[in-house]
Amino acid sequence: MQNETSQIRRVLMKHAEQAFVSQQKLASEWHALNYLSQPDFLRACAQSDALAEILTGLGCSIEWLGADQTVGIDSIYVRDNAIASDQGMILCQMGKEARRPEPAAMAPGLEQAGVPLLGRIDGSGKIEGGDLIWLDGDILAVADGYRTNAEGVRQLKEYLGASVSEIITVPLPHWNGPGDVLHLMSFISPIAPDLALVYSRMMPVLFREWLQQRGITLIEVPDEEYDSMGCNVLAVAPRVAVMLEGNPVTRRRLEKVGVEIHTYDGSEISAKGCGGPTCLTRPLERG
Repeated sequence: MQNETSQIRRVLMKHAEQAFVSQQKLASEWHALNYLSQPDFLRACAQSDALAEILTGLGCSIEWLGADQTVGIDSIYVRDNAIASDQGMILCQMGKEARRPEPAAMAPGLEQAGVPLLGRIDGSGKIEGGDLIWLDGDILAVADGYRTNAEGVRQLKEYLGASVSEIITVPLPHWNGPGDVLHLMSFISPIAPDLALVYSRMMPVLFREWLQQRGITLIEVPDEEYDSMGCNVLAVAPRVAVMLEGNPVTRRRLEKVGVEIHTYDGSEISAKGCGGPTCLTRPLERG
């Protein structure tokens, strides 16, 4: 599990029907959670079905989380709640206060799926799953930003022990402030061990150069496709990826280097809540 690009065998998801619950719940929560606009419940449910069909067709077995009254509509973005390692899952402590109940609510679903729990981040530690990526199996890149702090990373390192040889800290910009959805994976999506999709204007120079020095080719997302989540792409297998519809330049650039692209309509489940296919999925088994 300590990689981002090998074949996904099993993946955890939460269907819009269980996360959004009803149009009434969406109406009461979307604005406070900084969604761009209110999602349409029925269309969102249909989009969850369509995305699941794509993933199943690409060899992914899906484990579904059930509804939980302790969490809000952001719970559809399951990746942020837990960190995968070869030893088991580590439950996060969310930097976004409104999402604090989500990791605990995910725990029964992980247990039901037979996924071992290695530990959980607690106390003053903060860390979210979208703020880190595995590279080369034992190297971890972790953000330093509004959603993840040094104490969270310290606890994570203790849990991982000898399974991680190096942790690269990637400082994030202020961007639109602490209320915005900005993670490390907001500007980088690994596509294969030697290939990543990036939005370089947001990347720290040292991190960008470090990736290139490791022989990773960087494919650039154009400015006009960043806000439409052109940079949020899920690698289902090396050079096989899922992305939102509506980012044709990014798609062409990926296909030009041999990436097989599958697109889905994410107008309700992705665009309005600023959470793409990586956010909607928590891979449980790769290989």
